[in-house]
Amino acid sequence: MKFILKMDKKQAKESTGKLRDLRSKKNKQSVPKLQKTTTSKTTDKIAQIKDRIKAARDRQKSYADNRKKPLEFAIGEKVMLKVSPWKGVVRFGKKGKLAPRYVGPFEILDRIGPLAYKLQLPQELSGVHDTFHVSNLKKCLSDETMIIPLNEVRLDDKLHFIEEPIEVMDREMKTLKRSRIPIVKVRWNSKRGPEFTWEREDHMKKEYPQLFTNDPTLVNKD
Repeated sequence: MKFILKMDKKQAKESTGKLRDLRSKKNKQSVPKLQKTTTSKTTDKIAQIKDRIKAARDRQKSYADNRKKPLEFAIGEKVMLKVSPWKGVVRFGKKGKLAPRYVGPFEILDRIGPLAYKLQLPQELSGVHDTFHVSNLKKCLSDETMIIPLNEVRLDDKLHFIEEPIEVMDREMKTLKRSRIPIVKVRWNSKRGPEFTWEREDHMKKEYPQLFTNDPTLVNKD
């Protein structure tokens, strides 16, 4: 009887060990499958996100391209040429910037590539290169206040025209990050009426010291 009991205990122990080994083997086999399934799902999600981002970027690019189509002109058409005020000083923001002006009209002689045109320029602009990017051209303007007759201005070879300051109207301190910069409100001698800009005081004193000789609050004390 004792021998039978010992055999039963031994068989039970062996059966328990085999069952434990079988479970361990199944668990080891199921872990790689679970990892493979999880990795596959993650990869699919990443691919979907990338596709959505690309589609959104393509839509934005298409929208931007449609809005930024460059102007096109025909040979023989007349256009205005943009010129810029030239003062050699730094301006603070668009609010105080002098408005662009245009001279012309000039006839288009040829198209140079997709974005440039060759113009027939008068003798007064003989020192200026006759080919311009489309961004510097404009259809003939209905607003005549933006047009400057060539006989009223002097242009350099970079199409800058010169306007002189008349007086300093006001003075303020502008804060930029950790520094404070004195600026002055300047009235310019514009051909198309009074124009005002805010300029750095030190730049104006260097370029136009005569503007500060009559006002004690604006005189350079350096």
